[in-house]
Amino acid sequence: MSQWLTWAKRIQALSQAGLTFTRDQYDRERYEELQEIAKEMFERHSDLSNEAISQLVHVQGYPTPKLDVRGVVFKGDRLLLVKERSDGLWTLPGGFCEVNRSPASNIIKEVEEEASLDVIPLRLLALFDMHEHPHPPLSEHYYKLFIECALIGDGEGAAGMETSDVGFFERDHLPELSLARNTLEQIHMCFDAHWQEDDWTTLFD
Repeated sequence: MSQWLTWAKRIQALSQAGLTFTRDQYDRERYEELQEIAKEMFERHSDLSNEAISQLVHVQGYPTPKLDVRGVVFKGDRLLLVKERSDGLWTLPGGFCEVNRSPASNIIKEVEEEASLDVIPLRLLALFDMHEHPHPPLSEHYYKLFIECALIGDGEGAAGMETSDVGFFERDHLPELSLARNTLEQIHMCFDAHWQEDDWTTLFD
């Protein structure tokens, strides 16, 4: 990740926390100035739109990482992937966790919406900090949950509103991946966990 983006995110997080808890008007003005500095850094060193930067910088409440949940669904030794309309690349089905939904109910919803398949969540394979993995630089901080699910039925699935294709792939015949969503190492981890079903220990960081 670009060091500039790392600094900008840290400045933004500190200023957001300060604005959440301060009772002093002078401190509030200082934290607001720090937010503007972070905004300028994002403008100069990222490809985000002005609207996206403004939404990122001017956030209410204490800053915490967002949660992204990914469904790991196998048919035999083939792994389910979906093709994103946004970038034309392939990923595990998933997305942000929604308020008032558990991780399990989130992944059931995401797999149904993106692949038109019904699943039963079985176990948490990994909880990763995106900063610790070779994803492209991102403006926000994310944790990723990888949840293995059992497929209900034997359907091949169908694309949804956010996806243009669906497929089951072998480990040695993977399509081009959307690295902002999952890396090749993470996809290989899914295969390892599937093949080591009785001996797998949940990974983190």
